[in-house]
Amino acid sequence: MSEALRKLLREGQKPQQSVITPHVGVLTLHFQLYGCDDLKAKRKVFTALKAVWGKEPDLAVAETADQEALDCATWTIAALGTSSQQITQRLDQIEKAIEERVDAAILEIHREIL
Repeated sequence: MSEALRKLLREGQKPQQSVITPHVGVLTLHFQLYGCDDLKAKRKVFTALKAVWGKEPDLAVAETADQEALDCATWTIAALGTSSQQITQRLDQIEKAIEERVDAAILEIHREIL
């Protein structure tokens, strides 16, 4: 046992650790789809959503409702960050990019910062 460790044990001190409090933001988008004849066509509409944002290290992307419906879809994106302001900015960026890339009308948007 090293002398430094013995000294820490004698003094009853624990090594200092920084505390990180993660913040989580959840963005739920409800889409209206037109012209999807089967689930394969529906999945094709959302390929960009999974391919682009599904690979980001601070995001989780999933279809959370309406999986079997051909005329609508609900997708949820969870973002992890160090501050609620950072999460809000990130979700703004994602929402804007989804509007530009996904060929489906957005009917409803719900946000929550945890």
